[in-house]
Amino acid sequence: MTLHHSPTSPYVRKAMILLHEMGLTDSVTLLNAGGMPTDPGKMSVAANPLSKVPALERDDGCTLYDSRVICRYIAALSPKGAGFYPDGPSHWEALTLEATGDGMLDAALLIRYEVTLREAGIQHEGWMDGQWQKIVRALSALESRWMAHLEGPMTIGTVSIACALGYLDFRFADREWRAQHPQLAGWYARFAERPSMQATIPA
Repeated sequence: MTLHHSPTSPYVRKAMILLHEMGLTDSVTLLNAGGMPTDPGKMSVAANPLSKVPALERDDGCTLYDSRVICRYIAALSPKGAGFYPDGPSHWEALTLEATGDGMLDAALLIRYEVTLREAGIQHEGWMDGQWQKIVRALSALESRWMAHLEGPMTIGTVSIACALGYLDFRFADREWRAQHPQLAGWYARFAERPSMQATIPA
């Protein structure tokens, strides 16, 4: 398999963490890719017409894209993957937590693009503040309602939240998200010590 990959993409990081946790890193060749919303750059539009990473080319089927699809596929390749998508009520909690982490990333990337693609004089401050408030609300919800799930077995939801928090550290360290969320900060400090997290730190 070939994974269209960018080491700074938090969505790619989700897939890479799953590969590490499943013990499948040797089964995938990494192909440097990625671009911007205004330019696909190195990303093959033949592999993914949406020109986004990650995209996973397979020998026995269509190319998969969107981190949620790819992570589900990777988990299905190993018996270890079942716990990442648990049965019963926890299944829906894991998926909702994944959506929360991905939504935080969507908002953070919109801020990032506003800063990098527009000159300072024409950046929409209200737009960026609105996106950041989505992240703030998500952080507060995690702190107040989701700690029991985060402290439980590792799921796709915990992976998504960890990638979101890692991206905040990577691109928005000055926002100091830990200050108002001590329980979440403590959980992330412990989770970030996992070998899969250490192996996928964005650079």
